[in-house]
Amino acid sequence: MILEGSLSVKAAMMAGRRQVSRIYIDEKKHDPDVRYMIAQAGQRGIPVERPAREKIDEMASGRTHGGVIAEAGERQYQSLEECLSAEHPFIALVEGVEDPYNLGYVMRALYCAGCDGILLRKRSWSRDEGTILRSSAGASDYLPAVESDDPASLVRQCRERGLTCYAAMRADARPYFEADFSGGFLIAIGGEMRGLSREVLAACQENLYIPYARPFHGALNAAGATAAFAFEAMRQRMKLTENGGSR
Repeated sequence: MILEGSLSVKAAMMAGRRQVSRIYIDEKKHDPDVRYMIAQAGQRGIPVERPAREKIDEMASGRTHGGVIAEAGERQYQSLEECLSAEHPFIALVEGVEDPYNLGYVMRALYCAGCDGILLRKRSWSRDEGTILRSSAGASDYLPAVESDDPASLVRQCRERGLTCYAAMRADARPYFEADFSGGFLIAIGGEMRGLSREVLAACQENLYIPYARPFHGALNAAGATAAFAFEAMRQRMKLTENGGSR
């Protein structure tokens, strides 16, 4: 596949979750970012070509690549055990998000807030990986990810490992800022249309909701909800560290 844009190419190269076979950089681009990419590629034995912009335009599917593209393989996924290796794991299960742009935004928020792993229902994302990587600003390759045909079983495994498992669900729920995110936990978040499956909801221990400042019945999109939960978790964990606790 072709990855487009310097952020995507650097993330694919640095994260090491996919094979990058060759990088193409516009022959007229000469800046510190280009020099950095070339140096990093050299350390990893990745060939770099400097063709004319016209050749890069021909290889790319869009025109937002900024003169940087790469030939790369599919992303490799991680195991649940790898994601649970942190002392107090912060895990997110995301279900029912079909749009690759939205999934990229979700993964960007999770990575920036310190999430240790995202759990996804297994499906073929191969045609959408470039879009996910681009919309996440490269974060999707850095964030550990697990795929499974049975997401509810992953929730149960997390519970067995001592994580508190929450579902983002308004029914029978309490406000999310009353939850304790300072220890190991999982938050399950569903897409706006399909939401969370009954099996995942049944496997979770408690429902949480995001209060609004005004009477409004529309749900936040998955990226907005994810950001709210993820950064509240980050706030609590930073506060604990500042007060002398350990994450």
